Amino acid sequence: MTLVLLPGMMCDGRLFQHMPPHHCLAISQHDTVERLATDVLEQAPATFALGGLSMGGIVAMEVIRQAPDRVTRLCLMDTNCEAETDQIKAIRQPQIDKALAGQLDNVMRNEMKPNYLADGPRRGDVLDLCMEMALDLGPEVFARQSAALRDRPDQKQTLKNWGKPTLILTGAQDRLCPLHRHELMAELMPQATLTIIQNAGHLPTLERPNATSAALLRWREE
Repeated sequence: MTLVLLPGMMCDGRLFQHMPPHHCLAISQHDTVERLATDVLEQAPATFALGGLSMGGIVAMEVIRQAPDRVTRLCLMDTNCEAETDQIKAIRQPQIDKALAGQLDNVMRNEMKPNYLADGPRRGDVLDLCMEMALDLGPEVFARQSAALRDRPDQKQTLKNWGKPTLILTGAQDRLCPLHRHELMAELMPQATLTIIQNAGHLPTLERPNATSAALLRWREE
């Protein structure tokens, strides 16, 4: 069964470079979660296992809302099933404006990436890779992805309706999508397994690749 992985905001396939064999699909061409999910379904096989990290997880939830019969199992990593809060909505447009005005590097380096990672010896290298991915994607992708996140739907009912094998995975030190968000998703899906990766923040696929890959392999074999 093909594993399709969806990367987080301003990330590409390099986010999953240490993960088990998979097909990474970009989620950068549209400015709504609904259209991004439709695009994934147009590119994906007839049936597939689906995983997503952060924004990728948000799009994955919309995929299973639109076409639950096509997805055989689900992995949600460091993500959030609820709609955007008013507090975060308020900062989206100023960030978009800065990015489109040529300050994407500043927005990513000073406002976003410092919140992503746990402390550790690989933190600097992972941050550098994150900046490379973001700058390669560019300000227009940032604007579209920010708008999609800002206007995303709440997916709690989608998860309640989902009954297939599910892995919920998070870094123990994820400040962007803290543990309580993943515990909520686990409550909504009694069949799900909740796995916490120690010494990792928002990007455990890069911070603790071996532990994260092992968890994905177990999930695929369930």
